[in-house]
Amino acid sequence: MNNAQTYYSGQNQSTRTKTAKAVTPPTQRVCQLDAKTQRRKRSSERQTQISIRSNASDGFLRTSFLPKLQETKTVQACQKTVKMQKDFYTSLSKLGNHYKIEPMQTNQFEYPNNIALAIWDIEEKLQHAVLNWQEIRLVQDKQKTYFISEEKFNTGTTLYYIPIEPLYQMLYDRKRKKNAQLLISICSYLYHIADIPYFRQEDTYLYWMYEMHKDWMEQDDEIEGNEMYKLEFEKVESIGDCMEQKIFNRINLSVFEQRINSFKCRDSFDLECLRMAKNAFALYKEYPNETIFRNAPKKEDNESEEYETIGMEKYISFISQTKGWLYESIAETINNEFNEYGAMEEPTICKHFDEADVTNNSLDFENKLFALLDDMCSLLYIYEITKK
Repeated sequence: MNNAQTYYSGQNQSTRTKTAKAVTPPTQRVCQLDAKTQRRKRSSERQTQISIRSNASDGFLRTSFLPKLQETKTVQACQKTVKMQKDFYTSLSKLGNHYKIEPMQTNQFEYPNNIALAIWDIEEKLQHAVLNWQEIRLVQDKQKTYFISEEKFNTGTTLYYIPIEPLYQMLYDRKRKKNAQLLISICSYLYHIADIPYFRQEDTYLYWMYEMHKDWMEQDDEIEGNEMYKLEFEKVESIGDCMEQKIFNRINLSVFEQRINSFKCRDSFDLECLRMAKNAFALYKEYPNETIFRNAPKKEDNESEEYETIGMEKYISFISQTKGWLYESIAETINNEFNEYGAMEEPTICKHFDEADVTNNSLDFENKLFALLDDMCSLLYIYEITKK
């Protein structure tokens, strides 16, 4: 927004810093990074604590004070005009109606305490009432004053890498072949509709990672057991290509519901497969054209290279395997690269409460889809540790 001034409410701001070094251990469920990428957090700054003498008067403790807006000086910088306050309360009312929240009545207080109290109140209510709420910003753009609310899905610095080698093994497991077919339908949805990158596609981040490590291995003749490593790369490529052909076949989507209805449960693993397949199919029917990148943040033209972010396509993908020496080597390289970034891109929606109509977009799809990815990774991990 050109020539606009932004006033961040409450204490949601934190200094943007580089990510801590990450480690992606080959463990269950999705792979967690070692330390969380720094991002804006609620209440990241606290008031200095003061120790009160035991014999001090308790008059201070019995006194009520209005909450202090952290950016009071910036709010005071707004022109103290009737129009500014009218715009403020109009936008506040619109925000409250959208989120079905009743703002506190603060008109009886003098400026700027009325503004400060209203922001503090609505921020507290949003924090408890809206699942993906991140922050609100009070913006003064030319002659208009209004709120912008930001909703964000917090990925928790997780690598959502779905391993396909366990699924390949499941296909040739007599006891679990029906399970594999059910999971292939899920993968076909993730591949075709949700647009999850596949590591054998040349324009993907993980394809480049595998190729880079393959080149390193081929150029180093002194690596002990070089032939074994070459066989491992051949395995990654052959199984990867084989499974992509199966997932690519859209017949898996056509028979998705049929596979669910005909699936017979014999144990807890079957029940979990069926539950996950039903969730995936319901998501497919409710959002038949939505991709995981639909609310990916847009790149800012003036964004500093120092604060370059980790794109969603880098931490969401199908992968060959999430254990073994090759994965550990690739994970180390990814961690080293991610350590140089300022933040992670996450699904984000910004809603402007000005004169225009407010978007009804939500992150409901993302909440369900990321839960599905989490379940998929967890289930494949359980299969690997129980089949041995």
